[in-house]
Amino acid sequence: MLTIGAFAKACRLSPKALRLYDELELLKPSRVDPDTGYRYYAVAQLEQARLVAWLRRLGMPLARIREVCGLRPPDAAVEIRAYWAQVEAETAARRDLAEFLVGQLLTEPRKDTTMLELRYAAHSDRGRVRPANQDTAYAGTRLLAVADGYGPAGAPVSGAAVEALRFLDTDEHLPAGNVLNLLEEAVRGATEAVRDAANDAGAGSAQDAGTTLTALLWTGSRLALVHIGDSRAYLLRDGALFRITDDHTVVQSMIDEGRLTPEEATTHPQRMLLLKSLSPTTPATPDLRLQDAAPGDRYLLCSDGLSRVVPDADIRRLLNSTPAPDTAVHALIAAANEAGGPDNVSCVVADVVEGAA
Repeated sequence: MLTIGAFAKACRLSPKALRLYDELELLKPSRVDPDTGYRYYAVAQLEQARLVAWLRRLGMPLARIREVCGLRPPDAAVEIRAYWAQVEAETAARRDLAEFLVGQLLTEPRKDTTMLELRYAAHSDRGRVRPANQDTAYAGTRLLAVADGYGPAGAPVSGAAVEALRFLDTDEHLPAGNVLNLLEEAVRGATEAVRDAANDAGAGSAQDAGTTLTALLWTGSRLALVHIGDSRAYLLRDGALFRITDDHTVVQSMIDEGRLTPEEATTHPQRMLLLKSLSPTTPATPDLRLQDAAPGDRYLLCSDGLSRVVPDADIRRLLNSTPAPDTAVHALIAAANEAGGPDNVSCVVADVVEGAA
């Protein structure tokens, strides 16, 4: 028998990792001293421990490692090969995103006189589980927005946030130079509207209510993005799908820090916990950026009722296969409901097209 320290050195797993794998029933010790609780391992367990260590170095999630370790070697080899194919596909998607971002940073702003405009559609659906719809979706000539409310006043709060931005849709002379300042000021107004809506909803609502907000403001040649929370904005360009927002969630921060893989995040108990939102009680700074537009671009704004249950690959396929924005919106919502519809789902799809001079 080997002590936990000797076993850790032999298999190149730390004692801390071995204790975790014991708790997860991934790698149980051969014997535990009933008096001291000290763990002892059999030499025969080294092969499995080394396999676990190698799979962790590959980045495989613990839940999947447990499945692999329970398979016969030929079947385990097939599963590892399938996992690595998935990693390569995800890496290719990240490579495409990196190339897109580099192109964005190196591309000079458009100087031609081509008139561009938006063709758009928006729809919000209760889903198949929630008793009420707390989402708000809006699409207009200049403004696209999705808000996902939460708490007892979630519906009026999300509606108030979007309503506070709607004056931007009628402004025919948006200053392209300081449009981000204009949008930031509008979000401050939306925060006040959220506070008022929560207070009007009754006692206690202001403490527990809030909303995400993801919006795009069209200037005629560019889009100004404002984002807070875990609703999302995507860009479909030349058939490739890029997410242009970051989720303000606990699990996303853990992914960014390397403490969690995207696969592990899908089942994490805190996956719906927001770090930032439009809240009556906790001020937060939204993300703001400008996005150059090109003819043929397609933008999607959606609440997490879509992104949590429909994989990005399916979102890309549906956006590519449905020419009209209205058809695309309803196809995406139908896909979320077919996946169980556990939450309200809202989508806005807008195409950048050449307009009449």
